[in-house]
Amino acid sequence: MTPSLHDRVVDDIGRRIVAGELAVGSTVLAEQLATELGVGRSVVREAVRVLQSLGLVTSVRRVGIRVLPEAVWSVLDPQVIAWRLVGPAQGAQLRSLTELRSTVEPMAAELAARHSGASVGGELLTAAATMRSIGRTGDLDAFVELDIQFHSLILKASGNEMFAAMDGMIAAVLRGRTELGLMPTHPHEEALQWHVDVADAVHGGHPDRARNAMELIMRRTIDEVEHIWKDVPRLG
Repeated sequence: MTPSLHDRVVDDIGRRIVAGELAVGSTVLAEQLATELGVGRSVVREAVRVLQSLGLVTSVRRVGIRVLPEAVWSVLDPQVIAWRLVGPAQGAQLRSLTELRSTVEPMAAELAARHSGASVGGELLTAAATMRSIGRTGDLDAFVELDIQFHSLILKASGNEMFAAMDGMIAAVLRGRTELGLMPTHPHEEALQWHVDVADAVHGGHPDRARNAMELIMRRTIDEVEHIWKDVPRLG
């Protein structure tokens, strides 16, 4: 069993669950999935273990693989986020993630300015300057990876391990937005400057300035994508 084959099976089943093609409460046999996907049962069993760890399924002896409700999914796992972003709940997923980022990242920037040293601020300044340069070229893929690096640095520099653990989630949503064509080819000049402002505030130890600049970044993010979730009902 090669990793690529294993990953393909996990991805196929995960996407089908998130899309509702395998309905909540339904059961399916490993043998059935193996036949449908053209793989051995051992590959399916390994894939099911991954999906169990994500809360998507459970194995019921003599019954099969049962699909679990969304309420027990690991919704902050990058893989689950990626599946939800290409599924029918795309709008709700983007809204939830953006609202979460808008709450956490300004605080993370404030904490980074309070508690991180000048070396971290220097890294952020370098990243922000490179983002500005790459962003103006229109190399969106390279820009997004730099953007991920920047926000990951902020989360880690906050000194809050819970915030730091969110870096994979933020990477998943930024890459997902890019793949879905929801990122501007050339980032707004204001947004590029705000990243520089965050970095400068962290480097200089100015918590309020760092928080305010990150809030502007998050507000711009909402403006860019909120049309996707317009009229989408909220959960609960």
